[in-house]
Formats: sequence, C-alpha cells, structure tokens
Amino acid sequence: MAADRGEDGAEALWCVGPGRAEIRWESLREPGPGEVRIRTVHSAISRGTERLVFGGRVPETEYERMRAPFMGGAFPFPVKYGYATVGRVERGPSELAGRMVFALHPHQSVFIVPAEAVAPLPGGVPPARAALAANMETALNAVWDAAPAAADRIAVVGAGVVGSLAAWLCGRLPGAEVTLVDVEPSRADLARKLGVGFAAPGSAPTDCDLVIHASGAAAGLSTALGLAGEEATVLELSWYGAGEVAIPLGGAFHSRRLRLVSSQVGRVAPSHRARWTPRRRLAAALDLLADARLDALLAPAIRFHDLPARLPDILAPASGVLCQLVAYPAAAAAV
Repeated sequence: MAADRGEDGAEALWCVGPGRAEIRWESLREPGPGEVRIRTVHSAISRGTERLVFGGRVPETEYERMRAPFMGGAFPFPVKYGYATVGRVERGPSELAGRMVFALHPHQSVFIVPAEAVAPLPGGVPPARAALAANMETALNAVWDAAPAAADRIAVVGAGVVGSLAAWLCGRLPGAEVTLVDVEPSRADLARKLGVGFAAPGSAPTDCDLVIHASGAAAGLSTALGLAGEEATVLELSWYGAGEVAIPLGGAFHSRRLRLVSSQVGRVAPSHRARWTPRRRLAAALDLLADARLDALLAPAIRFHDLPARLPDILAPASGVLCQLVAYPAAAAAV
C-alpha cells in the first residue's frame, strides 16, 4: 500500500491480475482551465461489471466498448477501473469550487477531470447515497427501454443493485404490480423497504406484462422467460462478459410471441435519444436518489486502503453485498 505523499499525487486502485488488486501512487499535474481537482469522499463498487474486470473476464471483442471514462491501463491487466465516485471540488471554476460532485471515475483518492465531466449533487442527496448514481442511471435507461405502463404486472428477476433500482422505479407507476424475484430469501426485506413485492422464482407471478432480467445468471433468464405473458417483453439487463449463456428458446417462447430485448447504458435509450444527453440522464439519476429508502442498497463503508485485501470477498458470488461503499480519508469532513 502506498503512503500518502501530499498534494502532488494520488492513490488509485489497480487490478493487476485475476483476483488481485493493489493501490498505486501516481503523480498529479495542476488542473488547467475548465478542469476540476476533486478529493474523493466515497466510491462504490459495481459488483456485476467490476467482478468481471477483477477476474479478467472482459471479452477481447469488448475491450474498447468496455473502457470506462478516465480508465487507466488496458484490459485485461493492469487496469484502473470503476465509475462511481463522489468527492469535493478542491480547485476549479468558481461555480463548482467547494461543491460535492459525482463523477464516472475509477477508485482514486484525488483526481483531475474536465468540469463538464462532473455532476453537482442536488440538495437532499447525501454523498454516500450519491455513489449509487451510475447504477440508477443504468436502471433508468433500462426502464426507458422496457417502457412499462401504469397498472402493468411487472417482475424484476435479480435483486442486485440495478435490478432493485429498476423495481423501485417501476413501483412508482400508478397501479403497477411489481415483484422483485430472487433466490435469496433475505432480499424480501429489501423489497419491503423499496415498496415492492417479493417472491422466490418458484412462486413468482406469471402472465406478466413486462419482465426485467438482472440476475446475471442463465437460470434467472430462464425464470424471466417463464414469467412473461402472451406477447410480453423480457428486457435483458445482465451482462455476462466472456461467459456463454444458454437461452431456453424452446417450449412456448415462439407460440407466446415473446420479445427478448437488450438494454445497455452506453447509449441513451432510443425512446429518449433525440432529446436527452448522457449528462441530462445522469442529473436525473442523481435527483431520483433523494429517496432515503435507497440507503437499504448500501453496504457499510470500508476504508479505501483495505480494498485490495477485501475485494475478493466483496465480489464473491455468495458475499451478499449489494452496493459496497468505500470511504476515503476525506469522508470524515464531508457533509
């Protein structure tokens, strides 16, 4: 672990081999015109994507498309990755100086980015919850792709962070019957806190108008297809990396005329692309985080310097962690 060396540099988390990470020191230049220097307060681990990166499971065909903003290195290793960071602007334009902001930046103690790459936190959204912004943006884009309607019967298979956020968003539709479906019984309490129903796969409601799949497992996709009603849409929100997934397209898939649709946050959903920019979408995601119920998704923060040792357990399939929050020394002074 690198020691704190003052104002001229920063510490960053690097994945250096399958299942191995370390903290590296890197020098920082002074911010130029139109740039901001940010001291990180919190970052968050996006378990699905970062587990694939940490394990070296990003397919070669996706190396360029999977590059995160301000990523360091290259796939598979060594790579500095991550895209959920909240911090305070230390230097920059007067309208941003001293403000808490969100940035799509890897796990790093201090960093410099263009001012246009940060989004100020709205009032009522604390720094810790703001670390969910990237996941909320993904869920919002997915809901735009799925186009649910009031009074729809909706199932969301997979109670991870993105699936839970998608269920929460759908649950705000008038009259919608939303069920979060997961193999882990303890997720029932999470669903209750988010104001939606819960069911194990074997007891989930069928004949759904819309099913969103976000479990990241082939069994979950099979469950999602089985819950869809006649001519319904199944929205595939999982990303499997280099893994191959068997899709059960036999049985009644064709006779029920189901639609299997992909969703990915890299571009604004077609239904909104003519009017919305990624920046506007991110600002909307931050505004949506004003609901304190979403704190149920956050695991207690761990120290940034403990990340290399803790990461294998955090990313293990059976860890039970939803969104792992990371605290930096600056967190103590954050409001």
